[in-house]
Amino acid sequence: MKDFQSLRIVFMGTPEFAVASLDALVKAGCTIVGVITAPDKPAGRGMQLQQSAVKKYAVEHNLKVLQPEKLKNPEFIEELRTLQADLQVVVAFRMLPELVWNMPPMGSVNLHGSLLPQYRGAAPINWAVINGEKETGVTTFKLKHEIDTGDILLQERFPIGENDTAGEVHDKMKEIGAALLVKTTKGLADETLKERPQTTDNKPQATLLHHAPKIFTETCKIDFTKTVEEVHNLIRGLSPFPGAFTSLNGKTLKIYRSEKEPGNTGMAAGEYKTDGKTFLKFACNNGFIHVKELQLEGKKKIAVEEFLRGYRFTNS
Repeated sequence: MKDFQSLRIVFMGTPEFAVASLDALVKAGCTIVGVITAPDKPAGRGMQLQQSAVKKYAVEHNLKVLQPEKLKNPEFIEELRTLQADLQVVVAFRMLPELVWNMPPMGSVNLHGSLLPQYRGAAPINWAVINGEKETGVTTFKLKHEIDTGDILLQERFPIGENDTAGEVHDKMKEIGAALLVKTTKGLADETLKERPQTTDNKPQATLLHHAPKIFTETCKIDFTKTVEEVHNLIRGLSPFPGAFTSLNGKTLKIYRSEKEPGNTGMAAGEYKTDGKTFLKFACNNGFIHVKELQLEGKKKIAVEEFLRGYRFTNS
């Protein structure tokens, strides 16, 4: 049994999602002896080097930062070893070699954005929304060889609203996950947490595992021959990034928010109808998808009413 605040913790993460967890550990009084994040990358018009969200936070809070290009680099391994971590905490980072995740005596804990074993993979939030799930959650687990398969420590569920976007679920999840990570770390320190293997044995309805692979461009293309429910879920599951898309008069049109209008359309799938002022809707196989927020190629993201005020439709 160890004192929670005296645990030597190395934190690994890169994007904004991980910042909430690092901040929660810092505010809980944890001893963060090092922060591992991605190297700075050129971005923007001037291709200036940009720091990761986690690095920005770490620098602001005077935390030691390491940014290895390769996680098996001998110099990095030696520097990581000198930090003498009791525990490593991993949130939205890359795959770790065993040499790294197995280094601390208490191992490495990962926070994953799903109720494992469901939605293992790179994009669990997106796929849960795309598949129309009514709830999701976060899981803390111990890292081992196969990705997202380690023994579960804690889980917490929360509902997904029928119009929630992946971005909105992400924002709820990062706060819920951060709190769960603090709870997990305390439980490991005082040895009250018991690891349990990932299983679906006690949930027969969950034996069909959903996966969460990386999102590719083809995933984002809207197929209007599908149901309005499926199209609506795809749109919100890819909002705000990378965005579901179709084409409008030869230009790419990204749709970020939509509403469903079930019923017979009397139109071919993918055809649109508009009054030129208040609505733009596309026919699916069992109703219309009303576009509420969109972005035409080369333009900014705007509400449909604003778009219609300035757009002139042509017959295509």
